[in-house]
Amino acid sequence: MGLRDRVLDALQQLVLDGDPAPTLDAVAAAAGVSKGGLLHHFRDRRALAHGLVHRAVAETDAAMMAAAERGAAAETWLRLSATDGPEQAAARALLSLLRVSVGNVDLPPEVDVAVRRWQSAIEAEVGDPVRAEVIRLVGDGLFIEALLGSPPAPERLDALVAHLLVNTANGHARAQR
Repeated sequence: MGLRDRVLDALQQLVLDGDPAPTLDAVAAAAGVSKGGLLHHFRDRRALAHGLVHRAVAETDAAMMAAAERGAAAETWLRLSATDGPEQAAARALLSLLRVSVGNVDLPPEVDVAVRRWQSAIEAEVGDPVRAEVIRLVGDGLFIEALLGSPPAPERLDALVAHLLVNTANGHARAQR
């Protein structure tokens, strides 16, 4: 693992452990690097936050594109959004960080591009742009619930997935799982 990843891992862990705005010194110490080493890869807090954004987007993008190839983008979006596990740790850490620094951390344009790509994958699967947007927005709400520490119970998530996907191509078969 490279220094850049160690720094991002340290930032992510500090935020998830309850420090919503760790200092650069704290991140460097947690990563086991000098502050100069951290600043070599991330010139300031904004660049560090953007590093976490890129990581979260890349992780979600990999999962969504693999799911789209299997025809399961909509269900994957909903289930990823509702998880409180390591699958979304970078995204949860980022949102916790942003919650404290609203106005100081902007999201790079890659986020909007990725969200549009994911919604397009969902739309290609369900065949309806409005239903795709509803699925994406429900996923966004599930993600906020998970971020706040109350992800839906598995049976509630299963019911939401079944309800939203029952009339889509292959949706009925997936909803029965």
